[in-house]
Amino acid sequence: MRIVVLVSGTGSNLQAVIDAVAAGDLDVEIAAVGADRPGTYGVERSAAAGIPTFVVDFKEYANRSDWNTALTQAVAAYDPDVVVSSGFMRIVSAGFIDAFGGKYLNTHPALLPAFPGAHGVRDAMAYGVKVTGCTVHWADAGVDTGPIIAQEAVSIEDSDTEETLHERIKVVERRLLVSTLASLAAAS
Repeated sequence: MRIVVLVSGTGSNLQAVIDAVAAGDLDVEIAAVGADRPGTYGVERSAAAGIPTFVVDFKEYANRSDWNTALTQAVAAYDPDVVVSSGFMRIVSAGFIDAFGGKYLNTHPALLPAFPGAHGVRDAMAYGVKVTGCTVHWADAGVDTGPIIAQEAVSIEDSDTEETLHERIKVVERRLLVSTLASLAAAS
């Protein structure tokens, strides 16, 4: 199964995928890694691993539609079976998702449909829940919507800060992303 991974930041989920592939634990080909802005550590990680990279800088486009078109073309050039949003902090268009047969996989640090958006960890803590977690789902053009594939709960401890909770969620999220990709690859 060929994947293209999209990142906006450090790429810690991406690194878990790279490591699982290198260890022979995940039977996917990372065809390329793309970012929405230059200078991301996720792109640096990929280049260091010998994975092709590209940047479609959101700031270089007059509008979201033009950016979506350019992103679609850049990803399509690698002919992926699945596109993975791994900390990619941009909402893509329905046209982008349709171009890849709806196979746009996203991770989110909350138990969707609760606490969608860029601040899922902060929102869960502010609401006062005792359990949150992470979700892997097929994304649609909404904000953290689409069919859920896998979820795992993480308890919120009294001593947690947003940062400590998010780090504990990321550990689970990495494992859940790798296992979900492994299941998808085995079924393809």
